[in-house]
Amino acid sequence: MKTRAAVQTLLAILLAACGSPAPPPPPATAAPAGAEALTTLTERYFEAYLELNPVAATFIGDHRFDDRMPPADHRERAHALEQAYLDELARIDRATLAPAAALDYDVFAYGRRIALESFAYPGDLLPLDQFNNTASFFAQLGSGETVQPFATMADYDRFAARMRQFPDWVDRMIGAMRTGIERGIVQPRVVSERLLPQLAAQLVPDAEASIFWQPLRRFPDSVSAAERERLTATYRELIGAQVIPAYRRLHDFVRDEYLAKSRSSVGLGDLPGGADWYAYLARAYTTTEMPVEEIHQTGLREVARLDAEIARVMQRIGFRGDVQALAAALRDDDRFHFRTAGELLDAYRSHLARVTAATPRLFGLMPKAPLEIRPIESFREQSAAGAEYYQPSADGTRPGIFYVNTYDLPARPAYEIETIFLHEAIPGHHFQIALVIENPAIPRFRRFGSDDPLERTPDIGTAYAEGWGLYAESLGEELGFYTDPYQKLGNLFAESWRAVRLVVDTGMHAKGWTREQAIDYMLAHTAAGRTDATAEIERYIAWPGQALAYKIGQMTIRSLRTRAEREFGARFDVREFHARVLEDGALPLGLLEAKIDRWIATRKSPADGS
Repeated sequence: MKTRAAVQTLLAILLAACGSPAPPPPPATAAPAGAEALTTLTERYFEAYLELNPVAATFIGDHRFDDRMPPADHRERAHALEQAYLDELARIDRATLAPAAALDYDVFAYGRRIALESFAYPGDLLPLDQFNNTASFFAQLGSGETVQPFATMADYDRFAARMRQFPDWVDRMIGAMRTGIERGIVQPRVVSERLLPQLAAQLVPDAEASIFWQPLRRFPDSVSAAERERLTATYRELIGAQVIPAYRRLHDFVRDEYLAKSRSSVGLGDLPGGADWYAYLARAYTTTEMPVEEIHQTGLREVARLDAEIARVMQRIGFRGDVQALAAALRDDDRFHFRTAGELLDAYRSHLARVTAATPRLFGLMPKAPLEIRPIESFREQSAAGAEYYQPSADGTRPGIFYVNTYDLPARPAYEIETIFLHEAIPGHHFQIALVIENPAIPRFRRFGSDDPLERTPDIGTAYAEGWGLYAESLGEELGFYTDPYQKLGNLFAESWRAVRLVVDTGMHAKGWTREQAIDYMLAHTAAGRTDATAEIERYIAWPGQALAYKIGQMTIRSLRTRAEREFGARFDVREFHARVLEDGALPLGLLEAKIDRWIATRKSPADGS
């Protein structure tokens, strides 16, 4: 998600450029008890949050602040905002709340505490990496192909205002990185090296060659000829004289100054205070209290289990050899290669029809928003994931988007198609995200989250969202998929890849593993080739802790289903279970577990022993 998805799909710094009006502080008087006070508090918080994080507002379809970037003192104001509203929440008596409001209370409190704890660590000094690259995200905004609207003359003027702020924002990122150099808090060299090509992609010779010129090639009919001429001149000046030079300053700083100061080590634990920082990130991304060592051992057990399952399917297809030999054979097999980008996209579109027909077997609660399949834009396809999901807008004007990476077709084997679609699209992230966005009964802070594409604060919904995506992959056989043993292998390869993450992420960031050790472990236990394994390990280097969320989330949801199946026996209704898991959206895993336990208790009859 940038998950969100996505997210994701997900992208970097709190520092920014221009000032904006300060968010209103909570009232000094004691808040009255009850659900009404809680609703008022969370709505005021979310309004203040959107004003402080205007790109997050754009991302969720709230276009009031489309002409702004976050303020220069964002970090200080964000800390004050979180503390003030957590303090006010303490004046509401939770015991007076009905279950739905109590859940809102608990999620809000958890989110504020996790956010406040993040300020103990200097994430703002590491604003850029190849996966969380705000500079690339700004180019996505300016392309007119994502969330920044270009439907009216005013829309063009609003993004022009953002472009005017971009150079100062870039300079602030450079300043933060220089402070990081002084304090010994810098990215690994491999991260800096991977970042450079993404920045270089924006160093075009003139404005018309820039991705920011794209909206001028397709003016809406409502923009008059005179206004088109004015906007063309404005954009030519801004792109050529401000935006491209800002990208060049950032690129040259990374190349000429930051790269030389980047570190040879790869683990977060190698930075000052890094062990505590990583322990925090592990807790924040998994939304559990699992110690890092327990996560590591869980990964080792899951890898061993999946190794055995893969071996059984290999025996079924009559293949002799290890998983890497099988993977190499499959990579050389033309049956699993797409010849064109169109073939790859058509394969996913055919799965959309199949899955849509099958999902009523397992789901009664499904979103209204349609799903659209698009290729990932050319300017970011070389470093993007194989697929990703972008959420629909709340007003229904933008569908959910399943982005497919059509770059390097040999790296997109056909046996992965079913698993990837179930995870990223239906019933994975599209169901999990769109259902909540469409439900106005859920408070906005939970419907849309506090996941600013320009932030590095862990999103407390990651373990739920990515855990649901991985759990959705496991539903393939129940939905009539994985009948081909090669598609089943693709599913097992994908799950093993997530289990390996638990081992290598904790290995590098907490146990002193090198990049090469982590790559070798992934090669030994997954179907990834060396190029893909290297890219994955470098992702975990750049984004400590995030990769832990997937398997921990999936194992939690699967264990809750097993618990419900055991308690209800023949009366277990999988459609109802899925509705209960999905209806409230992303929850910290402990709160999800408590909710499902309450549901089980209330649904059991006295004869069952309740």
